[in-house]
Amino acid sequence: MKILWAPWRIEYIRSPKYEGCIFCDFPKENRDKERLILYRGEHSFVIMNNYPYNPGHVMIAPYRHVGRWEDLTDDELLEIMKLSQLMIRAIKKAMNPDGFNMGVNLGRVAGAGIDDHVHLHIVPRWNGDTNFMPVIADTKVIPESLQEAYDELKRAIEEVLKEGF
Repeated sequence: MKILWAPWRIEYIRSPKYEGCIFCDFPKENRDKERLILYRGEHSFVIMNNYPYNPGHVMIAPYRHVGRWEDLTDDELLEIMKLSQLMIRAIKKAMNPDGFNMGVNLGRVAGAGIDDHVHLHIVPRWNGDTNFMPVIADTKVIPESLQEAYDELKRAIEEVLKEGF
């Protein structure tokens, strides 16, 4: 039997689970780089997923604590959609993916890890990025650190904004 070591996962397994709402609390802390907040809009913001499916996996959430998509204001909904365009452009520039998955999980049964604060996932995809590892070994290989991806995406966002987004 071959063994694949993923020692960084033990930190997540052993760590106490966050008691509050990351989408409410993290923006208030003003520690954007540490909390992986990439961009702040007027009504919503972009944050990297701390446990990504792929490098560059981001989430867009309103600042306001709202658990139902249909309760978003027009301003929140429009900004979330506009920020999704910004992030797709930035991720393309920084990481050159072959495609994207975008989605909203509404409710725990639908897969929402945080089901009382709506958020939109954007996951870049590459040809061949799925292989036997998640199926056979229950292991996902992420080839880039979160901080490297953060710095790369932050630079790409600035470039896209300079280009006139």
